Amino acid sequence: MPTTPPDSLANSLKQIFGFDTFRPLQREIMEEILAGRDAFALLPTGGGKSLCFQIPGLLLPRLTVVVSPLIALMKDQVDSLHAAGVAATYLNSSLTAAESSARLRGLHAGQYKLLYLAPERLMLSGVLEDLQRWGVSLLAIDEAHCISEWGHDFRPEYRQIAALRNLFPKTPLLALTATATPRVREDIVTQLRLEKARRFVASFNRPNLTYRVEAKSKSYEKVRFFIKSRRSEAGIIYCQSRKGAEELASKLADDGIPALPYHAGLTTSERAKNQELFLRDKTNVICATIAFGMGINKSNVRFVIHYDLPKNIEGYYQETGRAGRDGLPSECLLLYSSGDAVKQRRFIDEKTDPEERRIALEQLQQILHYAEAEQCRRSTLLDYFGETGSEGNCGGCDNCILPREPYPGDGGTLLAQKLLSCVLRIRQAAGFSVGMAHIAEVLVGAKTEKIIRWHHDQLSTYGIGRDIDRRQWQEIGRQLLRMGILQQQSTSSGFATIELSSEGMAILRDRRQIRLTKPITPSTEATRAPSRAVDRGDIVCDEQLFNALRTLRRTLADERNVPAYVIFSDVTLRLMAREQPSTLELMSSISGIGQKKLSEFGETFISAIRDHLAERK
Repeated sequence: MPTTPPDSLANSLKQIFGFDTFRPLQREIMEEILAGRDAFALLPTGGGKSLCFQIPGLLLPRLTVVVSPLIALMKDQVDSLHAAGVAATYLNSSLTAAESSARLRGLHAGQYKLLYLAPERLMLSGVLEDLQRWGVSLLAIDEAHCISEWGHDFRPEYRQIAALRNLFPKTPLLALTATATPRVREDIVTQLRLEKARRFVASFNRPNLTYRVEAKSKSYEKVRFFIKSRRSEAGIIYCQSRKGAEELASKLADDGIPALPYHAGLTTSERAKNQELFLRDKTNVICATIAFGMGINKSNVRFVIHYDLPKNIEGYYQETGRAGRDGLPSECLLLYSSGDAVKQRRFIDEKTDPEERRIALEQLQQILHYAEAEQCRRSTLLDYFGETGSEGNCGGCDNCILPREPYPGDGGTLLAQKLLSCVLRIRQAAGFSVGMAHIAEVLVGAKTEKIIRWHHDQLSTYGIGRDIDRRQWQEIGRQLLRMGILQQQSTSSGFATIELSSEGMAILRDRRQIRLTKPITPSTEATRAPSRAVDRGDIVCDEQLFNALRTLRRTLADERNVPAYVIFSDVTLRLMAREQPSTLELMSSISGIGQKKLSEFGETFISAIRDHLAERK
């Protein structure tokens, strides 16, 4: 297949989508596809994955098929493509028989360049035959991590996609994901037979996001204050349970904050209605379980709050990634309590499969490491995904902006020595190791059934840590784990036990100094955490004009029955409010305005800018 001239990529980017420059790796991925070769692309949320198959899809001679897991994502992207003048459609269960028939007729007539399909629809009788009849120039597998059982969102139906390789052996396949550890990447490559494909992996760093963790105390009051100080901004609050999402949305609504729930317990129509109201800026806040958000293309989500501890780092990263997709400054707040960890551990202990239990415990330790870490949160996330974090102050997380305080006096050395001694004494006396919770109970002098049965109340370290509570001891233990002074082992039953590492043994023997930092508590967080995100690339503009343009955008979107960001993104409106273009030529230089949008909306927005400036004279 001949390579398309490079300037056609840039022309399409500007004329159709209104952008002057490619984001990192976009051009290279597109050129690989246009050369007829497979590719694997890992780009973070907001990194422009969709354009990697949309622009080649316009330039290739036949149909581009996009396999996508969620109905909402398909409609969202097709609406946006229509607004840009691109012939695209989707087939899924949300369509009536008449609507499906009309779209099929259009596909048979060659009216579309892009077709979005769910994986289960793809494998229905007749669909594969139709694809062979229409001719496919590109297969794009979006959210490709769903094919891996090691991923956080495994979907068995994705495994059937591999059959496409046999039907279309010469058609390039592009696998895309925003969240995948090295192990998941290898599984994607194996499942889709992409061993010879080039791999494009962009940085996981989202510099416009500010990360913060606060103690889970007076949680509702914190959330209410947080949202009321951002009254016009949209956000998502993730809750662990359906009941929690319902109750939080109800309380916020009672306090005058437009909020709606979203979870699997609602009917399909209720979920669709609430999601649509959020996408169209009719409600600012969605209180949701993790069922919400995957593939949602709303670019102006300004904050994501985790009301409860997430189950793993991958899910947390993907969920926080729904903030600031447009590149403007946005905030990620996690409310953390060690009590959440205890609840999750109870659920994990109920798992009957030892391997499932082991993996779940490992994932819990990783998210606890993030929540309790005194190091840069951005670096912690990047390290998890195998990317070296930037050294020094990231300027965009609470630990870098206002570092945690060390314990007074000896910096926590005595506390560490007590805990290390307790681990050693238990091992010497019993001949086996125990979990962190049991170690903490020995230190505070608890009289549990296990302590009495194993005679741990006879140890020299029994009760030597009564001056602080067991949760603090567990937090200190996890800090020592992160430092490599303790190490965690798994029993054959999948339970985690704690032992001294070689370094820990040397520290205890030589009485070395150790520097520990205090955990976040309600009394310390107010002086640590910034009340708002620091300036991380915001576009300074006339705020009154920006708000007037937002109102106009919403009116135009309602008339066309599409989300507001389908018309223009917040970035484009802010650039308009800053540059204040007075002609179509000047308007065309604003990022995000392609030819179709310029002809359809240009004069309307120029008139609004002119009226605003006239009123200010």
